[in-house]
Amino acid sequence: MAHDERLQWRVLRGLAAVAFLTLATGPADAQSPAPAGEWRTFGADAANTKYSPLDQITADNFSDLEIAWRWTSVSTDVTSRNESIRPGQFKTTPLMIGGLVYASTALGQVAAVDAGTGETVWTYDPQAYETLERPANLGWQHRGVAYWSDGDTNDARIFIATHDLRLVALNASTGALYPDFGDGGTVDLSRSLDREIDPTRITHSSPVAIARDTVVVGSVVADRTSTKEAPPGHVRGFDARTGDMKWIFHTIPQGDEFGNDTWQDESWRYTGHTNVWSFMAVDNELGYVYLPIGTATNDWYGGQRRGNNLFAESIVCLDAETGARVWHFQAVHHGLWDYDFPTAPNLLDITVDGRDIKALAQVSKQAFTYVFDRATGEPVWPIEERPVPASTVAGEVASSTQPFPTRPAPFDRQGITVDDLIDFTPELRAEALELVERAQLASIFTPPTAGGDRPTIQLPGDGGGANWPGAAVDPETGRLFVPSSTTPKVVELLEPAAPANVHWAPDYWSTGVPGPRGLPLVKPPYKRITAIDLNTGDHRWMTPHGDGPRDHPALRDLDLPPLGGGGSHAGGPLVTKTLLVVNYGGRDMESTGEVSRTISAYDKDTGAHLGSVLLPAAPFGNPITYLHQGKQYIVVATGGGGFRGAGGVPPQLIALSLPGER
Repeated sequence: MAHDERLQWRVLRGLAAVAFLTLATGPADAQSPAPAGEWRTFGADAANTKYSPLDQITADNFSDLEIAWRWTSVSTDVTSRNESIRPGQFKTTPLMIGGLVYASTALGQVAAVDAGTGETVWTYDPQAYETLERPANLGWQHRGVAYWSDGDTNDARIFIATHDLRLVALNASTGALYPDFGDGGTVDLSRSLDREIDPTRITHSSPVAIARDTVVVGSVVADRTSTKEAPPGHVRGFDARTGDMKWIFHTIPQGDEFGNDTWQDESWRYTGHTNVWSFMAVDNELGYVYLPIGTATNDWYGGQRRGNNLFAESIVCLDAETGARVWHFQAVHHGLWDYDFPTAPNLLDITVDGRDIKALAQVSKQAFTYVFDRATGEPVWPIEERPVPASTVAGEVASSTQPFPTRPAPFDRQGITVDDLIDFTPELRAEALELVERAQLASIFTPPTAGGDRPTIQLPGDGGGANWPGAAVDPETGRLFVPSSTTPKVVELLEPAAPANVHWAPDYWSTGVPGPRGLPLVKPPYKRITAIDLNTGDHRWMTPHGDGPRDHPALRDLDLPPLGGGGSHAGGPLVTKTLLVVNYGGRDMESTGEVSRTISAYDKDTGAHLGSVLLPAAPFGNPITYLHQGKQYIVVATGGGGFRGAGGVPPQLIALSLPGER
């Protein structure tokens, strides 16, 4: 039997075993771990726990991990032939089902590789780069695929929403298109948004959600805009077998729909965004899908969309079969800070004051954790509407209040005062004070300024706090683990240089705030991990994630402890029976560059750092773990972006395991 045939045979046997397990057990509970040590969705399971019960890799042997195999992204085959294509960082979070690891590339290709060797089994290339010069927003990047099976060996599917606005269904064992799904295996996503759109301003770069037999699709809409019009971020559900659209949920309510009155002057007709650009969580027992929705057009000015703007910056619970709204909560009224919900909520069961609750915990860029009964939408702890500053920008009417959770406490800094400025030495303190004289130190939810006023320092900035890597939970203890970054941004609204139909437009995104001598402006930690007990709402511990700039010439003689930091990526979490693992923030490295090229382990009870493993390149995807032929692996996507430059490393999946037979 040829080598490729042997691989195919192993794949079919593995998928048959998965199908049998699914038939034997029936629909999985939202809190059930992935079967047989697998990793079936972005967050391990539909509930987005990022938890695995595997226990071979422990505190005692984590630092012994070695590279078991590497897989180089097939995107390099394309970029080597066409240097005009500039892929971004390799951000995929792979899946592992039935002995196959499934991943998307930055170009939106799909690959299945052997879980024990990293050998390619099949690939699929939608060739979006043949018609697209550059996808909307962040360009060529993609965060993963989704898996669905009805228990039939011949009907296990991999779904991807592509850069060029297609929903594609692939045979999980062969990579072949399903001819009876949509039009020859694909569905055109550009024609069902109930509005004519500019297809160059919208794309797809995150995994779709699978809720029973429904494929739920969000979108990415380009942020950089000086127009009040943009494609809407409506969410759609498609039949997993046929590709027929089952429903559409208008994230910007239309006509007489609930919430339409929160868009004054009929701004619902032209405003866009309000999209789910990240991931979603699903409770298959309840039949609900949970949408973390982003900001409306545009991120920092809302004078053309007065009102609270439902369902922007809201958590929305939908019936996955019908698309009907079950409940919602708006975390930011009339958003002016690009405080998108950047990641899926985590679903878990907790006990609060003797009461069992099926809970949803949603972390945010602004460093809040919103906790609800996921069946009813009732807050587990009170959320208070508190007064916030008014806007000084002409034409803007900011909300007079914003919601503040009373528990848990924020997991990162909110707002900035003089007391927050760097003070390692008197000289650095004096330089920081001089720098901030050019801007306004502001509390959270202070609107941006414009037209000659000093720009506002926003903390957290538009990158968080938390961001798309999200949080992880330990369902055995009810603890939430949140990686976050302390990254202030300065935002100033400028009048457009050319005629535009938005009076004020933000400067190009927002700008990082310089600190003295290239150091951060504020005190450490600059990245951290916070453990929160969701049974009580209390913080259990907080620890810096990464060395940070303690080897800087101005600091290296001060004998400082880890400061947290090593790139702006907060780090992706993974929880196992034995450890908390977080990438992108090592300790005790020889150089600042090495700090970001790591995956690190922490004690779940205390936050003690247990060791860091150095990787060939920075890990930009979230880590996963699985069991294959009796051995536990950790796999993470690394590299990409400008790897063709001097010393660059190509985009690769790196599989780690303990020494011994593989």
